[in-house]
Amino acid sequence: VQKVTVKDVCFNYESGEESIAYGIGPINFEVNEGELVFIIGGNGSGKTTFLKLLVGLYKPDSDAILINDKNISNKALSECFSVIYSDFYLFKKLYDVKEERLNQVYDWLKVLQLSEKVTIENGVFSTIELSKGQRKRLAILKSYLEDRPIYFFDEVAADLDPAFRDFFYNELLVKMREEGKILIIISHDDKYFGL
Repeated sequence: VQKVTVKDVCFNYESGEESIAYGIGPINFEVNEGELVFIIGGNGSGKTTFLKLLVGLYKPDSDAILINDKNISNKALSECFSVIYSDFYLFKKLYDVKEERLNQVYDWLKVLQLSEKVTIENGVFSTIELSKGQRKRLAILKSYLEDRPIYFFDEVAADLDPAFRDFFYNELLVKMREEGKILIIISHDDKYFGL
C-alpha cells in the first residue's frame, strides 16, 4: 500500500428518533507510505468512528476510501490494517504471522520485558493472564508480527508506563516508519507530536 485516500466521507449513526442524529464528515484525508499521522481531538469528536470507517468496519454513507487510488471492498480494506483499539481484546493464538517476523519474537519479548512471563509455542501465547499494561505490550507485539502495510493504534500508549511509552513512540513507531509502514495514531500524548 503506497497511499490511503479518504474523499468526502460521511457517516451518520442511525437513531430511533429522527430529531437526534450525529455523525462525522465530510472528511478528506491522505496518508502515504512511510508516514506517521496523529489524530487528535476531544472525547466524542469522532476519532474512533473515523478509525472504524478507515479499516472497513463501518461503511461510509457517502463517497469512498481508496487504497492506491482504487476503490476496494470493506473486506479487502480491512486486510490492509493491523489495529489495536483502546478497548482491545487479546487472543492467545497468533493468526497471520509471517515466519520471518516470528523469528524475531523472543528478541521483542525481551525488549518489552515479557520474556519471563510469556512464551510462544505452536503460534500460541503461553498466557495472557497479565496486567493491563503487559497485555497492551503483548498486543503491540502481536500487531507488529502481523506485518501489515497500515497500522492504526487507538490510544495504545495510554496504559503503558513512561519507559514503554517512550519505547513505543521513539523506537517502535520510528522503526516501523523506516520499514515503509503507514502509521495512524489516535493519541493525546502531545509530548510526542514532534514525531
